[in-house]
Amino acid sequence: MAEQRENGGGETADRTVALDLERLILDAPRRYTPYQAARAADVPMELATRFWRAMGFPDIGQSRALTDNDVIALRRLAGLVESGLLSESMAIQVARSTGQTTSRLAGWQMDTFLENLTQSVEPGLTRAEVAYPLTELLLPELEQFLVYVWRRQLAAVTGRVVQAAEDSEITSGRLAVGFADLVGFTRLSRRLEEEELGELVEGFENTCSDLIAGQGGRVVKTLGDEILYVSEDPATAAEIALSLVETLAKEDGMPALRVGMAFGTVTSRMGDVFGTTVNLASRLTSIAPKDAVLVDGELSAALEQNGAAATPGEDGRHPEDDRRFHLQPMWRRPVRGLGLVEPWLLSRARAV
Repeated sequence: MAEQRENGGGETADRTVALDLERLILDAPRRYTPYQAARAADVPMELATRFWRAMGFPDIGQSRALTDNDVIALRRLAGLVESGLLSESMAIQVARSTGQTTSRLAGWQMDTFLENLTQSVEPGLTRAEVAYPLTELLLPELEQFLVYVWRRQLAAVTGRVVQAAEDSEITSGRLAVGFADLVGFTRLSRRLEEEELGELVEGFENTCSDLIAGQGGRVVKTLGDEILYVSEDPATAAEIALSLVETLAKEDGMPALRVGMAFGTVTSRMGDVFGTTVNLASRLTSIAPKDAVLVDGELSAALEQNGAAATPGEDGRHPEDDRRFHLQPMWRRPVRGLGLVEPWLLSRARAV
């Protein structure tokens, strides 16, 4: 390969290594065109195409690029439909949600591992050539860890569903939704070098994700300078919000944080959440002061009802009791698409 590279054949050599990597990862050689794979799986070509596109794979015409594993996966997915366990639309959703999640995961893993592990490339070797032995070592470990985490997550979600059977609040789909957003991130991103910006975003996501998970919330998604989380318990969501503000305020170089939360009915789909409650939480975030938490009236009422928070009395003072949070009514203001909203400022009743 080194000789090919010296004679101007570097592109050919790198392509050979890339094909070797593909075969290592897929554990099977290329054998089928899409039509042949669909026929071998006994699945209509139209349905097979829908499955592949849902998983995020491009149309490849009649290239012979598919393997026996592609045929097996196609057969299994179609079999779930034929057995009645899944409808065709549900099978498409399974393919799409799995494809989107694993695509992001695979991209992050390769960026991280190959960036860190191939920085010192030996003379005469390309990154592609160094990547092969590294992938060979990492692949079985990452595969086993992926299955482990997936089973753990599945067990956790299943447990929540079973527990919710006796809980009308959870069964109805009512959740506390929180958005945490870094203030002035766009302006900051223009001043920082790419590496510094990447480190800041990674630090923000890591800190928030660890804190949210550790306190019993669930991260729905991260959007660079923003993170969306949910909790079945309003008090847990409130604790998370204040902890996020307090924790990030102690980190050098981290911009101020603002959090908006709302409580109500939420539609869940493919791991994401939608609906008016989510939109309201997002709008409250955009109007929240720096290093502060704004909540809607529903969440305020829920916190007060379960004894976690108190609102001020007629004298404007909060009661001296063992409640964890204080709620202060803010000015009413119109919120785009949602009408007139009265936010509440959430704070701790006692210093932590």
